[in-house]
Amino acid sequence: MENISLILIFWYGILHAFGPDHLTAIADFSIGKNKKKTMLITTLFAVGHGISLLLFAKILEYYNVSESLLGYGDMISASVILLIGIYLLFMVFTNRININKHMHKGKEHIHIYFGKKHEHQDNNIPIASAFTIGTLMGIGGVRGMLVTLGLVEASAVDLTLVLAFTLGVMLVFIGFGACILYINENLLKSKKTVNIAFASAGTISIFVALNMLLA
Repeated sequence: MENISLILIFWYGILHAFGPDHLTAIADFSIGKNKKKTMLITTLFAVGHGISLLLFAKILEYYNVSESLLGYGDMISASVILLIGIYLLFMVFTNRININKHMHKGKEHIHIYFGKKHEHQDNNIPIASAFTIGTLMGIGGVRGMLVTLGLVEASAVDLTLVLAFTLGVMLVFIGFGACILYINENLLKSKKTVNIAFASAGTISIFVALNMLLA
């Protein structure tokens, strides 16, 4: 029975990861990033998501929380996506997303950066933010995860179950990250295509968020 429970929660993690809010958030953070950053962002998003679910599920084991209160988790997730979408559109329409091309060891490198000035040094802000957003958005998945855990008749939410869930989520996130990476490496070659990509991501983010808030 234990193996069946793990398989079921792993499958639920896969299904859960296909939520439009999750894929939208990953796209927002991964567009314009190199291979290393894209894979790291998607992985940390999944890990943050799993940690958040574990913490809140543990809290809900000991405290009786109403369905209406749990519903605020979905509102938090939607609000995060909405703010990201508005931010991306603001950056596009104020001409704050730029592209820099240069040759390095005989190979053309393209850097996409926010702001008027290009600084070559890498920063970890998008990576840390991806982990934080993944953790925040995990709140919205607590209800669904607990329902699944009830279906498998688990007496407690332990690390093994959360790990199985996180691995399912990570499988989809990394696969989707690979798709974003393909776009980054093959389509984002000019300022016009970069602006279109970010504007599209921002618009989709707002649409997905409003759909969640108004549902």
